[in-house]
Amino acid sequence: MHVWLKSRSFLVALAALFGLACSSLQASGLQLVPERSLAWKDFLGVNAHFLWFEPQAYQQQMSMLQKLGLEWVRVDIHWDRHETSEEVYRLQELDLLMDEISKKKLKSLVYVVGSAGHATSAPPGSPTPDQYPPRKPEMFGKFMYRLASRYQGVDAWQVWNEPNIPAYWRPAENPKAYGELLLTSVQALRLVDPDKPVVMGGMAYYSQMPVKGGLMLEALGGLGVQKLDTVVAYHPYTQKPEGNEAKLPDFVQHARQLNAMLRGAGVKEIWATEWGWSSYEGPKEEQAIIGREGQADYVLRRLALMSALDYDRIFLFALSDLDSRATVRDRQYGLLDLQGRAKPVYTALASFLRTMGPELEPGSLPAMATAPEDLYSISWQKPDGKQLLVFWGNKSKKLVLKNIAQATLHNPFTDDRLPLENSATGLLEVPVASHVQILEW
Repeated sequence: MHVWLKSRSFLVALAALFGLACSSLQASGLQLVPERSLAWKDFLGVNAHFLWFEPQAYQQQMSMLQKLGLEWVRVDIHWDRHETSEEVYRLQELDLLMDEISKKKLKSLVYVVGSAGHATSAPPGSPTPDQYPPRKPEMFGKFMYRLASRYQGVDAWQVWNEPNIPAYWRPAENPKAYGELLLTSVQALRLVDPDKPVVMGGMAYYSQMPVKGGLMLEALGGLGVQKLDTVVAYHPYTQKPEGNEAKLPDFVQHARQLNAMLRGAGVKEIWATEWGWSSYEGPKEEQAIIGREGQADYVLRRLALMSALDYDRIFLFALSDLDSRATVRDRQYGLLDLQGRAKPVYTALASFLRTMGPELEPGSLPAMATAPEDLYSISWQKPDGKQLLVFWGNKSKKLVLKNIAQATLHNPFTDDRLPLENSATGLLEVPVASHVQILEW
């Protein structure tokens, strides 16, 4: 899936690549006003490992997703599991899944990854032949063509996963080789449907290449891949929602910089096809242990930030926990547990989405008499004109606002609502917590 990079050296290197002064990465809050409207069912999707489960289990997972008011799922297909030898296919379980997705009227992004045994470029005896690219890109393109022809209800296809790190592209990342795989796949997929979106393989983090150095998206741009008119995708995992270190809340800066670079190169669609945190209890595997309550806290803080940035669609990782076939950490990224029951992150997300409403418009930053230095806030407006301020802060205790007579403070973690009225001085005092709260007036 992904590994956590050592944050300080990564930030310095990334700042140099993006032309950011390291001194600009200082601990402080941030007030964001979105630049465009948002509909959650179009913007927020979830990664779903449906093929890990029996149909009855994934049908329940789909229903739980729909209860959130969401539609998009990102589904993984592993080539080696479905073409067991050359032109010998195992597709019955895929047929059942795709039929159920259609019945539920969900929208699907399907990514295909992992070389089949007959096609891999892995050296003989390799324990991980699927993690090597195919010997010939045309072999992968042929499989993509077969899938796209068979499953025409899929809404978008994604070509490979995290090809910028050796875990998915051994022995080392190779922009030219991945570019050739992407070109062949785009040509094959557009023979079936020239208008259906094709998504570039989701790059780990901001697409940096740990062996070769530099950004893979930049290297692919130098090769002219943007002419293929694909959706660009990456996976902005960080240690904390705001960034990799408490003193370096870098996520917003780097997301803005990379997305601006992509838009400047003519990219029309930018998707974050993975992001999230595990609720695992240990032993520690790269990610800090934050538990179930911490997972809920982190997911809402990051979702609030991403909603106001230049992403066209984002996919939370993941809908359900996984069983012991996954690593200890990777078993517990889900909104749901293995029995399909809601975890705290699901409950908090449901409350958050109910309070925010299905559609939002850019709001206005309220006048602040006292604005704590570590305050993060995002200003939205509902279609009926009501204003929303999504906010949190690690050290501050109070936010003082001008020109607001009455408001309601929502806590999505308890579903509590606290009525607030301004004081004799005409100022509205709002308690600030380290987790997301929503002020409505």
